[in-house]
Amino acid sequence: MLPRFEVVARRRPVEVVRPFPAGVGAVGPYVAVEGEPGAPLVLAGAGARVTGWYDDAARLEVTTGRRTTRHRSRRHGRAAAPVERVCLALTGTHATLLTREAGGPSGDPVGDWVARCRVDLADRRDPRVDTHDEGWLTTLTADGGTLGGFGQLGLRDLRVVTAADGTAYRPDGLVHLTATSAGPGFFDTAHTSVWSLDPATLALTHTADLFFRRPDRPGAFGDHATHLVRDGDRWLVATSTWGDFDRRRRTRVTPARSDADLLHGRHVLDTSELPLPTDGLRSAAVWDPHLVRTDGGWLVGFVNARRYFDFHPALAGGPDLDRLRLLGADASPRECEGTTLLQVDGAWHVLASDKHARSWPVHDLTMRRTGRLDAPYLSNIPWPTLVALEDAGRRDRGGGWLAVTFDGTRAGGPLAGYGTHGDVVLLRAG
Repeated sequence: MLPRFEVVARRRPVEVVRPFPAGVGAVGPYVAVEGEPGAPLVLAGAGARVTGWYDDAARLEVTTGRRTTRHRSRRHGRAAAPVERVCLALTGTHATLLTREAGGPSGDPVGDWVARCRVDLADRRDPRVDTHDEGWLTTLTADGGTLGGFGQLGLRDLRVVTAADGTAYRPDGLVHLTATSAGPGFFDTAHTSVWSLDPATLALTHTADLFFRRPDRPGAFGDHATHLVRDGDRWLVATSTWGDFDRRRRTRVTPARSDADLLHGRHVLDTSELPLPTDGLRSAAVWDPHLVRTDGGWLVGFVNARRYFDFHPALAGGPDLDRLRLLGADASPRECEGTTLLQVDGAWHVLASDKHARSWPVHDLTMRRTGRLDAPYLSNIPWPTLVALEDAGRRDRGGGWLAVTFDGTRAGGPLAGYGTHGDVVLLRAG
């Protein structure tokens, strides 16, 4: 289907505190403050105060109502080298103290950010602290540094921002991407971000952050695994409800529409339900939406999970997003996701990423396997995110294809654990 892809570059844009745009504050519970070791850092909202500091070890103090608790990690709380900077972050419901040491574990001369102590505020019941509450977020303040947005320890789930017809949306010549900005922990510490990629220099630039309101519960959530679509003069955004991951609650796909400039700034979007059909399939959850409008209507690629975590790619289609039917599913793999629609030489294909086979299967629109993408398979479950550069002009050095994916390389130390992947890996073909 396509020529072989080869790795040409890697990126790891770690940033723990991202300045707020002018006039925009904590619109989602993904904020941070950075300061010097030895001095306290404080994040405070109505009825709750979190203080963090590093002296001989990392420490957190949490006050809600009349109750104060103190926390430290005996295994992970001490740095192995002199600490240069300290960060106190709130990501979802988790408060985390991170340190940056001189010449950190990777040998980087400016050091690595490492999570040293973490507390889940969702466990506070006296009174309950709801960090997703938008009213509570307006009361957030910081001491010891300037309050900003939490950036990311790594990026995963990268998708090209597209026009509704599936082509890359490039009003400025750059490739735009959505990504999952990894927090210092599991899925509920991450959120959706937007990036631009210069196809000539392969420079990545963080341009926006997106948060979501659910149709069935109040609050702002860091839902992610998102596809951003330019549909006429509006945006269509489809995301996966990973922002408060709980195995007891079905993960699903929620779309939003917006007239705002979603390529820049920080936004909270109202969502609705996308009724993805799973007729004849055992289904505990769905995620990873990818949407394309063809002459015959909409196609929606997604992942269907038989249970957590046993999942496979599927495809739905219909005249509009409210009248979809299941076109097919490849139920043979056990960990296969990143379902992506791609048009090559006028024909539509459905790509995915199969962890156990370590390959990128390609399907037709009935979800019958027709081949595989010829590219190195990375760690974890990298997505097959491709953009054609043939018509992009001189900046793209002659066209061809660019793949923008990720691997399972973790950051943030052992306390952060799984979920902090990965490196952004760029490949070229043609």
